[in-house]
Amino acid sequence: MFTGIVTAIGHIARVESGHDSARITIASGKFDFSDVVVGDSIAVSGPCLTVVSIAADAFVVDVSSETMARTTLGNKRIGQAVNLEKALRLSDRLGGHLVSGHVDGVGRVVERVGQDDYVQFQIEAPVDLARYIATKGSISLDGVSLTVNAARETDFDLMIIPHTLKETTLGSLHPGDKINLEIDLIARYLERLQNFGKVSDVEAINLDTLKQAGFSGS
Repeated sequence: MFTGIVTAIGHIARVESGHDSARITIASGKFDFSDVVVGDSIAVSGPCLTVVSIAADAFVVDVSSETMARTTLGNKRIGQAVNLEKALRLSDRLGGHLVSGHVDGVGRVVERVGQDDYVQFQIEAPVDLARYIATKGSISLDGVSLTVNAARETDFDLMIIPHTLKETTLGSLHPGDKINLEIDLIARYLERLQNFGKVSDVEAINLDTLKQAGFSGS
């Protein structure tokens, strides 16, 4: 688990691509991983990844085919910046919100508008995720815990403060850029609880199932 409070920006130093997966070396920048060991989890721009090797100023992670397909990591290139956060300890302060590091989908930056030293972003979410995003609710954007200012049908607004713009990769986002989205855990479980056992959990009735039950359709 994570808090969505990014502690440093790293950079992609090396990408070793397999058939469906990849091994990525990340230059750590000012990220303190003096207490990180092989097997620990680090959120890399949202996805939770396992450390498989550590060097003096870098660490290596394996990225599965599932993660490559469902996040932006599959399109990352050498030199690109990534947000970094170590896994949450039970004694840590929860400064953001509970983030699992399991990215739900990829969104797109629609608009960027500067307001004094702040930036307002309009983000387009996939249709199947939009219903989980609520005004004043929490969302993780490339691993950063944020509050939704306004939510519409399939897009929502975020106001980013100067500190976050400087200390994360969000400051470099522009219209058209893709970003990793993780919805609030509470929203996902509430929907499951509400719909459990309803018709949606049963095989849908269609013409084929009616015919199998003996109806001729005439």
